[in-house]
Amino acid sequence: MASSHPSQSSRLVPEKWRRKRPEPRRARVYVTRLDPWSVAKAAFLLSLAIGIVIVVAFGFVFWTLDSTGALDAVSRTIDDVLGTGGFDLLTSLELSRVLGFAAVIASVEIVLISALATLFAFLYNVTVGLTGGIEVVLSDN
Repeated sequence: MASSHPSQSSRLVPEKWRRKRPEPRRARVYVTRLDPWSVAKAAFLLSLAIGIVIVVAFGFVFWTLDSTGALDAVSRTIDDVLGTGGFDLLTSLELSRVLGFAAVIASVEIVLISALATLFAFLYNVTVGLTGGIEVVLSDN
């Protein structure tokens, strides 16, 4: 007598009639060449995003330090230590100067990251003959 329970009914079905789950297909692929122009474009866009984060972070940190009064306290401490009268950190450290400095740092970062990534793509293409490339296993599961 066959039971209606699924685990018992599957035992009664012969092995050759059961549906087998297909195993996931796997493919081994080797990265043997990087297009330097594609690497340069991707590196430029990623470093541009990092540059924007740098400028926003500099502005946020300056705004936070200014609104909490930390810059005033540092200015008074420097004035007390040096003994000079009238030193004001806020006159030499304005928001426009801080953001300008951050923009310069971000610009240098964008140029360096883009150039270095392109250089590394060329170096990878040269050395791939010795190393065989990077192996990547692709699977459909």
